[in-house]
Amino acid sequence: MSRQYETVIGLEVHVELATKTKIFCSCSTKFGGAPNTHTCPVCTGMPGALPVLNRQVVEYAAAVGIATNCTINQHCRFDRKNYFYPDNPQNYQISQLYEPICRNGYVEIDTAAGPKKIGIHEIHMEEDAGKLIHDEWEDCSLVDFNRSGVPLIEIVSEPDMRNAEEVIAYLEKLRLIIRYLGASDCRLQEGSMRADVNLSVREAGAEQLGVRTEMKNLNSFKAIARAIEGERERQIERLEAGRPVIQETRRWDDNKEASHAMRSKEDAQDYRYFPEPDLVPIIISDEWLQELRERQPELRTQKLLRYRKEFDIPDYDAQIITSEKKMADLFEAATAVCGKPKKVSNWLMGETMRLLKEHEMEAEELSFSPEHLAELIELTDSGTINGQVAKEVFEKIFLEDVAPGAYVEENGLKTVNDEETLRKTVEQVIADNPQSVSDYRGGKEKALGFLVGQTMKQMKGKADPGAVNRMLKEIL
Repeated sequence: MSRQYETVIGLEVHVELATKTKIFCSCSTKFGGAPNTHTCPVCTGMPGALPVLNRQVVEYAAAVGIATNCTINQHCRFDRKNYFYPDNPQNYQISQLYEPICRNGYVEIDTAAGPKKIGIHEIHMEEDAGKLIHDEWEDCSLVDFNRSGVPLIEIVSEPDMRNAEEVIAYLEKLRLIIRYLGASDCRLQEGSMRADVNLSVREAGAEQLGVRTEMKNLNSFKAIARAIEGERERQIERLEAGRPVIQETRRWDDNKEASHAMRSKEDAQDYRYFPEPDLVPIIISDEWLQELRERQPELRTQKLLRYRKEFDIPDYDAQIITSEKKMADLFEAATAVCGKPKKVSNWLMGETMRLLKEHEMEAEELSFSPEHLAELIELTDSGTINGQVAKEVFEKIFLEDVAPGAYVEENGLKTVNDEETLRKTVEQVIADNPQSVSDYRGGKEKALGFLVGQTMKQMKGKADPGAVNRMLKEIL
């Protein structure tokens, strides 16, 4: 009988913080830019250049710690992690080993078996390294220091996850919390959120952990899920064949759906950590910590509870709207203006989502004002414009944030409520379509729809479809 195995997974998640400048200098952190243009003597490791800590980095790190139920270490400091690598200009990285800023937290995720707490061992601050670009043609490696010194937090979980689903749920929860805080955009494809997966397998029921491997180079949730499945199978195959699992760092190749060893952890160099001599310890006062706690925004879990009480919208709508802070902000602001939560929700869930997909945009790129959405809802509800015109106007609001009232006025889009004009048009359509008229009188309901469509066409879409329907029935 084959043995049953349990997978044990812990994550190290690196998040680039959304500061305007780097952690120890005033260079820009903007993504992109020509190579080596966002640099200075500090972030390129010139001798004698001294680091100065960016206060905003400490603020973001503490805010993430508070939101993930951590204890904030009010006396913390930086350490030097010494190693040589071409993209590491100082030959050391400033990080936190002995006294990280946050410890012992957790986030709660939803699993098939119900809610589960995933422990957070610690969160520490550090600087990012530069980036090596391998030139296949010239057969050489070039280094870009734009990313060197970009502030990071590393969130180290406990080994509490047991499968890919739990890992993705944990990452999505973290990403949502961090985005709500505005601490990072967490774009995996741009590298502002990166996860290293520590994975081991053991026989089901065993107490002792198996030998773990660490997997790097994971830049999408799909790649992470595939890498977990692939590494789990690889380790089980080795154990079944009586071969040991070697503790090592592996690189996942998503195209080949396989990993290969990068370096063995057995002979991993000693980083010779020691306290960073160029930076003073960080003292977080009770007052500042209290101020940070009071400034924390309402997170998604609290929003969902409030939406259930305050707004009459389905749970499904609330889940979708709160999954992006920008959508939630738009929903609340537009509802405050027009007082019609369900109508606002319908526009966000329907047309907004459709146009985002069509223009390949993310919710955070939405730039129309909630007041204009509320005004459009009022124009539709009052019958000033019909549903079809409203969609056309909304597309303009979505792309250019036009004022809907003025736009309707300028383009002559108001619904024609002149009964005499409508009656003349309906009579004309009836006279032009004898076949459809006889079909309708013969019991074919669909024919009426055709006649409504023809009337709307004649009226350039500016009639009320309900009124057209009523008049057609009355005349026929």
